[in-house]
Amino acid sequence: MHLAYPAVLAALLFCVGVYGVLARRNAILVLMSVELMLNAVNLNLVAFDVWLRDALHSGQALTLFTITIAAAEIGLGLAIVLLVYRNRGSSDIDRLTALADPAGPGGDGPARPGSGAAQDGPGTTAGDEKAEATA
Repeated sequence: MHLAYPAVLAALLFCVGVYGVLARRNAILVLMSVELMLNAVNLNLVAFDVWLRDALHSGQALTLFTITIAAAEIGLGLAIVLLVYRNRGSSDIDRLTALADPAGPGGDGPARPGSGAAQDGPGTTAGDEKAEATA
Protein backbone atom coordinates (compact mmCIF):
# COMPACT_ATOMS: atom_id res chain seq x y z
CA MET A 1 0.00 0.00 0.00
CA HIS A 2 1.30 3.42 -0.93
CA LEU A 3 1.42 6.11 1.73
CA ALA A 4 -0.14 8.63 -0.65
CA TYR A 5 -3.65 7.13 -0.54
CA PRO A 6 -4.34 7.46 3.19
CA ALA A 7 -2.45 10.79 3.31
CA VAL A 8 -4.63 12.28 0.57
CA LEU A 9 -7.78 10.92 2.22
CA ALA A 10 -6.69 12.38 5.56
CA ALA A 11 -5.97 15.75 3.93
CA LEU A 12 -9.41 15.77 2.34
CA LEU A 13 -11.09 14.84 5.64
CA PHE A 14 -9.15 17.55 7.43
CA CYS A 15 -10.11 20.16 4.81
CA VAL A 16 -13.79 19.21 5.08
CA GLY A 17 -13.50 19.53 8.86
CA VAL A 18 -11.89 22.97 8.64
CA TYR A 19 -14.61 24.11 6.23
CA GLY A 20 -17.27 22.82 8.62
CA VAL A 21 -15.77 24.70 11.58
CA LEU A 22 -15.47 27.94 9.64
CA ALA A 23 -18.76 27.87 7.75
CA ARG A 24 -21.27 26.33 10.16
CA ARG A 25 -23.35 28.22 12.70
CA ASN A 26 -24.80 25.22 14.54
CA ALA A 27 -22.68 24.12 17.50
CA ILE A 28 -23.42 20.42 16.95
CA LEU A 29 -22.17 20.59 13.37
CA VAL A 30 -19.03 22.41 14.52
CA LEU A 31 -18.35 19.61 17.02
CA MET A 32 -18.85 17.04 14.26
CA SER A 33 -16.38 18.94 12.08
CA VAL A 34 -13.81 18.91 14.87
CA GLU A 35 -14.30 15.15 15.11
CA LEU A 36 -13.64 14.87 11.36
CA MET A 37 -10.36 16.72 11.81
CA LEU A 38 -9.35 14.45 14.69
CA ASN A 39 -10.18 11.38 12.61
CA ALA A 40 -7.97 12.71 9.81
CA VAL A 41 -5.11 13.00 12.30
CA ASN A 42 -5.80 9.45 13.51
CA LEU A 43 -5.69 8.16 9.95
CA ASN A 44 -2.32 9.85 9.41
CA LEU A 45 -0.93 8.44 12.65
CA VAL A 46 -1.89 4.88 11.78
CA ALA A 47 -0.78 5.20 8.14
CA PHE A 48 2.65 6.49 9.09
CA ASP A 49 2.95 3.84 11.80
CA VAL A 50 2.37 1.12 9.19
CA TRP A 51 4.63 2.79 6.65
CA LEU A 52 7.54 3.20 9.08
CA ARG A 53 7.07 -0.33 10.49
CA ASP A 54 7.55 0.92 14.03
CA ALA A 55 8.18 -1.94 16.47
CA LEU A 56 6.54 -0.07 19.35
CA HIS A 57 3.50 0.99 17.30
CA SER A 58 3.70 4.49 18.72
CA GLY A 59 1.34 5.85 16.03
CA GLN A 60 -1.38 3.47 17.12
CA ALA A 61 -0.76 4.33 20.79
CA LEU A 62 -1.07 8.03 20.02
CA THR A 63 -4.26 7.26 18.12
CA LEU A 64 -5.74 5.68 21.24
CA PHE A 65 -4.89 8.80 23.23
CA THR A 66 -6.44 10.99 20.53
CA ILE A 67 -9.63 8.93 20.55
CA THR A 68 -9.81 9.23 24.35
CA ILE A 69 -9.35 12.99 24.24
CA ALA A 70 -11.93 13.26 21.44
CA ALA A 71 -14.46 11.34 23.52
CA ALA A 72 -13.91 13.64 26.50
CA GLU A 73 -14.14 16.71 24.26
CA ILE A 74 -17.38 15.56 22.68
CA GLY A 75 -18.88 14.77 26.09
CA LEU A 76 -18.09 18.20 27.51
CA GLY A 77 -18.99 19.95 24.28
CA LEU A 78 -22.40 18.30 24.07
CA ALA A 79 -23.09 19.10 27.72
CA ILE A 80 -22.31 22.76 27.10
CA VAL A 81 -24.38 22.84 23.91
CA LEU A 82 -27.37 21.23 25.67
CA LEU A 83 -27.13 23.76 28.51
CA VAL A 84 -26.99 26.66 26.07
CA TYR A 85 -29.92 25.22 24.10
CA ARG A 86 -32.02 24.86 27.25
CA ASN A 87 -31.30 28.42 28.35
CA ARG A 88 -31.39 30.19 24.99
CA GLY A 89 -33.61 27.99 22.82
CA SER A 90 -31.00 27.91 20.05
CA SER A 91 -27.54 26.47 19.52
CA ASP A 92 -26.52 29.22 17.10
CA ILE A 93 -22.85 30.09 17.59
CA ASP A 94 -23.35 33.76 16.73
CA ARG A 95 -25.66 34.16 19.73
CA LEU A 96 -23.13 32.70 22.16
CA THR A 97 -21.32 36.03 22.40
CA ALA A 98 -24.24 37.26 24.50
CA LEU A 99 -23.02 34.92 27.26
CA ALA A 100 -19.93 37.05 27.90
CA ASP A 101 -19.68 38.99 31.14
CA PRO A 102 -20.26 42.69 30.38
CA ALA A 103 -17.83 43.64 33.16
CA GLY A 104 -15.08 41.73 31.40
CA PRO A 105 -12.39 39.57 33.00
CA GLY A 106 -11.08 42.33 35.29
CA GLY A 107 -14.48 43.53 36.46
CA ASP A 108 -13.79 47.13 35.33
CA GLY A 109 -16.85 47.45 33.13
CA PRO A 110 -20.18 49.05 33.96
CA ALA A 111 -22.11 47.61 36.86
CA ARG A 112 -25.03 45.36 36.09
CA PRO A 113 -28.44 46.39 37.42
CA GLY A 114 -29.37 44.66 40.64
CA SER A 115 -25.81 43.67 41.50
CA GLY A 116 -25.58 46.06 44.45
CA ALA A 117 -22.55 47.80 42.98
CA ALA A 118 -24.33 50.99 41.93
CA GLN A 119 -23.21 53.93 44.05
CA ASP A 120 -25.98 56.21 45.32
CA GLY A 121 -23.71 58.50 47.28
CA PRO A 122 -20.29 58.54 48.83
CA GLY A 123 -19.74 55.26 50.66
CA THR A 124 -23.29 53.90 50.26
CA THR A 125 -24.74 51.46 47.82
CA ALA A 126 -28.28 50.77 46.72
CA GLY A 127 -28.19 47.48 48.62
CA ASP A 128 -27.35 49.26 51.90
CA GLU A 129 -30.36 51.59 51.63
CA LYS A 130 -32.69 48.67 50.90
CA ALA A 131 -31.36 46.83 53.96
CA GLU A 132 -31.90 49.91 56.17
CA ALA A 133 -35.41 50.45 54.82
CA THR A 134 -36.49 46.90 55.61
CA ALA A 135 -34.90 46.85 59.09
